[in-house]
Amino acid sequence: MDTPKLMIRCPHCGATNRVPAARAGESPQCGKCSRPLLAGQPVELGDADFDAVVGAVGVPVLVDFWAPWCGPCRAMAPAFAQAAQQLGERALLVKVNSDDNPQLSQRFAIRSIPTLVRLDGGRETRRQSGAVPAAAIVALAGG
Repeated sequence: MDTPKLMIRCPHCGATNRVPAARAGESPQCGKCSRPLLAGQPVELGDADFDAVVGAVGVPVLVDFWAPWCGPCRAMAPAFAQAAQQLGERALLVKVNSDDNPQLSQRFAIRSIPTLVRLDGGRETRRQSGAVPAAAIVALAGG
């Protein structure tokens, strides 16, 4: 079986990198510019790749269920990115567009957005609905 891979766009040079999900917590670096890939960058996942990635990552995963039309979601996006930067590789922050990924939204019983779900070893351990500041996001992720 193939190892699940994250497709991560380098925040520094823009190159797309394939990173084995199991190595996401090991400070992956860009193959082009050699700078950190996950330093302060949430990863977008969906119905097709969510389970493979989340199941292979050895750090807590914090999922932001959102939609582009949602005002509070858009307002919280900078705080989510700031929390990702603060946490570094201690947690993987993931964004899931609930409109584009209805199976995940249904599976996690998402009734309102934004909703943050913390996963440890693929299992839900905490949940927070509504827009929150970066400090609350970091605390929810366990940072």
